Amino acid sequence: MEWEVARWAKLRGLSSTALSDLLAIEGISERLSLSFKNANELNAIVDHGLPTGRPKFKREQIVVAGEAFDIYYRDVIECVKSLYGDPDFAKYLAFAPERHYSDEDETIRLFHDMHTGKWWWDTQKKLDKDNPGGTIIPIIISSDKTQVTLFRNKSVYPVYLTIGNIPKEIRRKPSRGAHILLAYLPCTRLQHITNKASRRRTLANLYHACLRRVLAPLKSIGVDGLRMASGDGALRRCHPLFASFVGDYPEQLLVTGIKFGECPKCDVDADDTGSNTAPFHLRNLTKVLDALAALDEGNLSFVRACAAAGIKPIVHPFWEDLPFTNIFRAITPDVLHQLYQGLIKHLLGWLSAACGGAEIDARCRRLPPNHHIHLFSKGITCLSRISGTEHAQICRFLLGIVIGIRLPNNLNAGRLLRAVQGLLDFLYLAQYPCHSLESLQLLDDALDLFHENKDIFVDLGIRSNFNLPKLHAARHYSAMIMMFGTTDNYNTEYTERLHIDFAKDAYRATNHKDEFVQMTRWLERKEKIMRHDKYINWRCAGAEETMPYHSRPPDMTFRRLQSVSKHPTAKAVSIDKLIEDYGATYFREALARYITQLNHANDPIPLRSQTLDVLAQDVHFPFRTLPIFHRVKWLSVDARGHGDATATLDSVHARPQCNSGSSLRPRRSDTALVSTSGNPDVVSIEGVRVGQVRVIFSLPSKSVPLLFSPTVKVPTHFAYIEWFEPFTSAPDRHHGLYKLSRSLRGGEKVASIVPLANIVRSVHLMPNFGAVVPREWTSDTVLDNCNTFWLNSYIDRYTFSLFK
Repeated sequence: MEWEVARWAKLRGLSSTALSDLLAIEGISERLSLSFKNANELNAIVDHGLPTGRPKFKREQIVVAGEAFDIYYRDVIECVKSLYGDPDFAKYLAFAPERHYSDEDETIRLFHDMHTGKWWWDTQKKLDKDNPGGTIIPIIISSDKTQVTLFRNKSVYPVYLTIGNIPKEIRRKPSRGAHILLAYLPCTRLQHITNKASRRRTLANLYHACLRRVLAPLKSIGVDGLRMASGDGALRRCHPLFASFVGDYPEQLLVTGIKFGECPKCDVDADDTGSNTAPFHLRNLTKVLDALAALDEGNLSFVRACAAAGIKPIVHPFWEDLPFTNIFRAITPDVLHQLYQGLIKHLLGWLSAACGGAEIDARCRRLPPNHHIHLFSKGITCLSRISGTEHAQICRFLLGIVIGIRLPNNLNAGRLLRAVQGLLDFLYLAQYPCHSLESLQLLDDALDLFHENKDIFVDLGIRSNFNLPKLHAARHYSAMIMMFGTTDNYNTEYTERLHIDFAKDAYRATNHKDEFVQMTRWLERKEKIMRHDKYINWRCAGAEETMPYHSRPPDMTFRRLQSVSKHPTAKAVSIDKLIEDYGATYFREALARYITQLNHANDPIPLRSQTLDVLAQDVHFPFRTLPIFHRVKWLSVDARGHGDATATLDSVHARPQCNSGSSLRPRRSDTALVSTSGNPDVVSIEGVRVGQVRVIFSLPSKSVPLLFSPTVKVPTHFAYIEWFEPFTSAPDRHHGLYKLSRSLRGGEKVASIVPLANIVRSVHLMPNFGAVVPREWTSDTVLDNCNTFWLNSYIDRYTFSLFK
């Protein structure tokens, strides 16, 4: 009981004052049998009674330009030891570079985790020349200043560390604790320096001086190595090496010392960043290091040498003498800021100017619902301060809402659609969890498609050029994926999430006076509690047999578990209700046909359609009502053995109109991808069709033997589906989406009953809005009002890979 109270107090955001007030209530401590009477006593127990798994913070002063600044940091080697030696990660660690292939002949190479990239291979060869047999520990550093108050503009400057030996699926989950807060850098604005250029230069020198102090132990140990024990107790000679830096564009410029508007990786001219053909080369590190060495020749010579090398005059950048480090190669792609908050943000502005905000918003308000689609009821052009998550949601339907729209001066919309398609294809391909040389070529082709059609925005008078550093950065994605693995190894989205735990929550736990001392102490206590909690769970679980872990490439298959609630949403719904309220117009006929077809499934000669209709007329239902389910969902499967928690990844709704509190909830009949091949585990365009799910039901158990012969294997759940026509042989040449329309017979919708297991997943249909969307359409009725649709291939990665 005492441990549960302590864990609750330290992990649930309770303030020290609130805890002390709670324990001060008469009888509370005695009833709970607690050995502590207030927050201070609990803190003392945590500080002195619990073992620490992470190093403590140190406070030091860094002097820059004659002024001293406080930095709070941890020993970087001890941080690496803590991650490398964590028992939770022991069986997952990668100790050597590997080459993975998708074929037995080993011709198609795959890139996914960091140890499959070329950097690890190249560095291992360089290391083995002088120190053979060493184990590389790639260090990934991320820094980003963040605001922790709403009104007083108080900021903190955290630096995070993780290691590339840990699989990316574990590193990107904050709950797994694979990142460590390495330091809090000074947040001064140097307002006393009036000259802006001098202020920026001093801030840059302060940043590098702090990181130089923090990462100083890597200089010797990176070369000589240090014996470290992994979580399973095995000792290896390890070489912690700075491998990559994760940050947004301003942080990349700060780290490399490159001027604004230029590429932090290569020597392309700022006026050529909008070109897809301008030649470029990785910046010459030797030339830059020679320029930095000119500091000893005097300030004027130093400034001139740095200008000639294309960098700012930074005094001893932190990467200057780190072993095996090329800072220009270490800068990694940033999907969040370069693509979502960069190119997609620009694209939204261009489309709004080209197509008109009112028409775009009208289309957004009339999209049919889907599990993956966020419905923006007020449109998207009126949104301000759009987050990366919102940009990702908008990308899922952005192409579909501009199809058919009329451009000013009657310009051909084909180029605009191809430009949008190229950028969206690049965005989705860039986020693949595993790449081959073939998929990397598709990535480059998608970028070429955008560049080939981007001038439509110039013709519309929206842009005069495309000299955007974030657009140029896209040209580096293929090379960087081959170098460091796929982009989910180093996305700033993961480190931005760490701000909540390591910056914002930590600051709220202080009294806002001398906050960094309190923040570091609060974090140390929280880490102790979490470590002890893991230990208790491990002891309580006992010695469990664990399956050996083998690193393998992630795949694009739809490994998910279909799930229906144990009990029906509505226990007894009449067939008349299904027809009237659920829209299942031909439910009786479809169910009779299905029963007849299943009973004659083993006939040597398949029944003809006319014969089937005749036999179905003799089927009589021994029930008046049916149990109905309003949703089927798909749950995640821990396919790679990382201990991931189960989550709902997809769902299909089929419910009638009903009252929900004081409002009326409209009828919802989602569209889904249905397997027609008889094997829903193997999905291809030829073996699936789109259908609208009107009813999900099961048959009463007492009725099954009356309807089916004993030899028939009867499914437990069924769905009433209204069909769309099969897919055409090829998608539309202007935007790459498949066109669909209702399957009709004699002017009536074609419907049938299928086993629920045949439904593969949900799909989203984009209405063919035409030049101007009919204003009488609504999100709830558009599937019935519209005649033709486009299959939305951007709702998630699986749908994109299937239909592209």
